[in-house]
Amino acid sequence: MKKNTIKGLLFASPWLVGFVGLTLYPILLSLYYGFTEFNVFQPPKFVGLKNYSELFEDELFWKSLKNTLYVTLIGIPVNLIFALLIAMLLNMKVRGMAFYRTIFYLPTIVPIAASTLLWIWIMNGQYGLLNQLLGKLGVYQPSWFGDPSYTKPSLLIIGVWAVGNIIVIFLASLQDVPRSLYESAEIDGANFGRKFVHITLPGISPIILFQLIMQVINGFQYFTQAYFIVGSSGGLNSASGGPENSLLMYAIYLYQNAFYYLKMGKASAMAWVMFILVGVITWAIFKSSKKWVTYGGE
Repeated sequence: MKKNTIKGLLFASPWLVGFVGLTLYPILLSLYYGFTEFNVFQPPKFVGLKNYSELFEDELFWKSLKNTLYVTLIGIPVNLIFALLIAMLLNMKVRGMAFYRTIFYLPTIVPIAASTLLWIWIMNGQYGLLNQLLGKLGVYQPSWFGDPSYTKPSLLIIGVWAVGNIIVIFLASLQDVPRSLYESAEIDGANFGRKFVHITLPGISPIILFQLIMQVINGFQYFTQAYFIVGSSGGLNSASGGPENSLLMYAIYLYQNAFYYLKMGKASAMAWVMFILVGVITWAIFKSSKKWVTYGGE
C-alpha cells in the first residue's frame, strides 16, 4: 500500500510541484504582502491593517467596486436570460439548425482583445457603424465610450454578444430534459408558460446554478474589455479609468496599484477583499439554491 502511494505521488509530482510553487505559494505570499508596505524594489515592511484601512477610505476603491458590481449584477441576468432564450430557439427542430448554432457560437472563438477592438470601432461616437445605423433611424446617437452614462451599458452589449459558451451549455441541458414530461404536460392541457416554469426551469436549474456562480467569479475579474476601451482613448499605458472613472473596474484598479503605482501591499489587500466578497456571494448562492435547484434524483 505504501509503495503504491509513493508511486502515485511520483506520478502526480509535476502537478503538485506546479500547484505549490505557482499557486499555493503566491496565494500565501499575497496574504502576507497585504499586511506590508511593499514596492518590489525594497523589502516588505510590516504595517498591520494599514493597507485595508486606507483601502476603505479610498474613493477610487469604492468607485471601482461600484462599477464592477454594476457590470456583474446587471450583466449576469441579462447574459443568462439572453443565452437561455437563444438556446431554446436553437433547440427547435428546423432546417439549417447546425448553421444557426454555428453563427451564435462564432463570437466566442474570437479572442477577447480582437473582439473588443472590433466593438470600439463599431461603437465609435463619430464614425461607428452602430451610430450610423441609429442616425438613419432618426434615433439619438450617444458617444458610447465617451459619455459616462453609456460606458457601462456599452460593456453589457459587448458581453451579450459573446455568450456562445453559455448558449451551448444551456442547449445541452435543454436536450437532457425528458421529452416524456412535456408530453404528459401537453395531455393535461399545460401551455408553453406552465411547461417552461414547471418543467424546463427545474430541469436545467443545476446548470443555471453553475452558470450563475461562474458568471459571478468572472464578473469580479472583469478586466480586458474595459482596459482596452480605456487604452483606445488614452493609450494602453495610461493609468486611467475612462470618462469620470466610469470604466475603472476592480481588477483594473488592482492592476494599477500593483504595476503603475508599485503598491503591492495595497494590491494584495484588494485581491483578498475580492476573494472574500466572491466567497460570501458564492456561499449565499449555494444556500439559496436549496430552494430553487432540482437535481435528477429528487
